[in-house]
Amino acid sequence: MAVDTVYYGHDYTIKACGYTKKNCVNTQWNTSADGKGAPFKAGHSLRLDRNLVLYAQWTMLREYVDLGLSVKWATCNIGATKPEGYGDYFAWGETKPKSTYNWSTYKWCDGSKTTLTKYNTKSDYGYVDNKTELEASDDAASVNWGGNWRMPTQAEQDELRTECTWTKTTQNGVTGYKVTSNKAGYTDKYIFLPAAGCRSYSDLEYVGSGGYFWSSSLGTSFYPSDACYLRFYLDEVAWSYYDRCDGFSVRPVCP
Repeated sequence: MAVDTVYYGHDYTIKACGYTKKNCVNTQWNTSADGKGAPFKAGHSLRLDRNLVLYAQWTMLREYVDLGLSVKWATCNIGATKPEGYGDYFAWGETKPKSTYNWSTYKWCDGSKTTLTKYNTKSDYGYVDNKTELEASDDAASVNWGGNWRMPTQAEQDELRTECTWTKTTQNGVTGYKVTSNKAGYTDKYIFLPAAGCRSYSDLEYVGSGGYFWSSSLGTSFYPSDACYLRFYLDEVAWSYYDRCDGFSVRPVCP
C-alpha cells in the first residue's frame, strides 16, 4: 500500500486494505494482530494524536459443492484447509477442540451422562428441556465459520449416504471416501471425507480406517446422552448414535 503522511492532531480516513491473502477476504483493521483490539472499518475517520498500528483481519473463504441435494456440502472439515485434512474434533454441542474428551470435561453435564444440563428428553438423564437440535450458539460450524454455515441434521447426513455413491479411496495419500452425487445433472460432483478417526479421553483412535462426523441431531430414539453421527469404518457406511462427549469431525453444510 502507498505510504501516507498524516500530521499530529489531524483527522485521517482509514483506507481499504490493499493487501491480498490467498483464499481469504479482508474484513477490517484492528489494533491487535489477534483481532482482540479496537476494530476499524475502511472509511472510518479518526484524529491521530498517538502512534497507531493497524493489522489487517482476514476471513478464510469457505468452499462448497452442490451435489443436487437439499443442502450444499463444504469441501473440508472444520479446522482443515484442504479436503483431505483431518481438522479439529468436537464434542457434540461444543464449539472448541480440547485435549480430553469424556463426561467430566463435557460442557452440557455435571460430570456424567445422567446429569445432562441441556439437550435432554428424559428425566433419568438430568434436566429436561426437550431440545433435540443444536442451537446456533452450540453449533461448531455456525460458531467457527459463521455466515450460513451449520452442522447437518441427521436427515441431511442420511440423504448424503443414500443419494450418493461412496467409493473408498485415497486422496493425496489420505484414506477416505469419495462421495459422488447420483442426482441427474450432478453426477460429476463429489466431496472427499477423510478417515480422520475420533478422540476419546486423550486418545486419537481409528485414524486411517474410520470417519466419524457429528450431525446437529440428538439421539432421541435411544438415550439423550447420545447424538446422531455419520460413520464409515472399513467397508461400511451408516449413521448411528454415540456418546456426546467424544470428539468427532464436523463437515458443515449451507443452504
